[in-house]
Amino acid sequence: MALVLNEDEVTLRDTAEGFFANKAPVTALRKLRDARDETGFDRALWAEMADMGFAGVCVDEDHGGVDMGFMAAGLLAEQMGRNLSASPFLSTAILAATAIRHGGTAEQKAKWLSAISGGRAVMALALDEGAKHNPKGIQTRAETSGNGFKINGAKAMVVDGHVADQLIVAARMDDEQIGLFLVDPKTAGVDIERTIMVDSRNAARIDLKDVEVTGDARLSEGDDVLTKVMSAGRAVVAAELLGAGGAAFEMTVAYIKERKQFGKIIGEFQGLQHRASHLYSEYQLARSAVLASLTALDEGDENAAKYCAMAKAKLGSFAKLASQEGVQMHGGVGMTDEYDIGLYMKRIRVLQELLGDASYHFDQLATQSHY
Repeated sequence: MALVLNEDEVTLRDTAEGFFANKAPVTALRKLRDARDETGFDRALWAEMADMGFAGVCVDEDHGGVDMGFMAAGLLAEQMGRNLSASPFLSTAILAATAIRHGGTAEQKAKWLSAISGGRAVMALALDEGAKHNPKGIQTRAETSGNGFKINGAKAMVVDGHVADQLIVAARMDDEQIGLFLVDPKTAGVDIERTIMVDSRNAARIDLKDVEVTGDARLSEGDDVLTKVMSAGRAVVAAELLGAGGAAFEMTVAYIKERKQFGKIIGEFQGLQHRASHLYSEYQLARSAVLASLTALDEGDENAAKYCAMAKAKLGSFAKLASQEGVQMHGGVGMTDEYDIGLYMKRIRVLQELLGDASYHFDQLATQSHY
């Protein structure tokens, strides 16, 4: 497994670096936060991302995408993490696109993949139901009803669910398999409550009461499709954590090179040098984990799900450490809104929880390895 970028990927990384730094920097997030923007992202930015091909990075060319794969998606997510750029990239271009590409019918693909790649649709995966990620504990039911299904249940922390044009609801079927269902949020029985997360992004709580959908609304059932969707999401979230954690580390190093205390630059104190060196080592290990997971997905490695789980666990731990050390090394000002480091800590905290935190994945990996 070669953990290096090819020429096209380097070009994409450099393009994304300039795009998000100019179009969606941290100052843009501050504006969204201060305005308590109900959407949570700039729709004009999402349209520009579609024009750049970013929205269709995991969509095949037959449906208007650029089909560059998950490595490319990770490179984009890393730059979004570095700039705290808000967009429906994860919910729509990764989770939804993967679900439809692997589980959709020809008609579903034609309708929704084209809409995703063209930036005309926002979609949201309604998966988790409790305070913590637990896909095996899904209680939402999709019971056979006539020629379709009747869905009952409740979902939590549905990223972009409050503005989604279409929901993808994970529900347990009569045979206890987990099915994925396309649900129009305007359908009778769907109740959506916008929730503002600690990182100033928006998610939703969704209640589904006797929601009727046709048989055509079902994507391919079975754990295989859901596993692919979660693996893709975990790898891309890990990439965003790499960007956010890396930016937190770099701004902290820059700060301790300038801040004076007791007449000396604080970066000259050996204790801080040791901590910064440790963070740098963790940063490089984290990058390798992300690249390995994205490569495994693109190559169809049979152990891709494990690579993605390990990357999510490792990056959650690294980014948390980077943000906490960053706030501490900034001193008291690190807790004020004047400095960006606190914004990175909040975003990292949310990303840690999405699709399972480090403890969840370490436990799952240990169980699978019979430890």
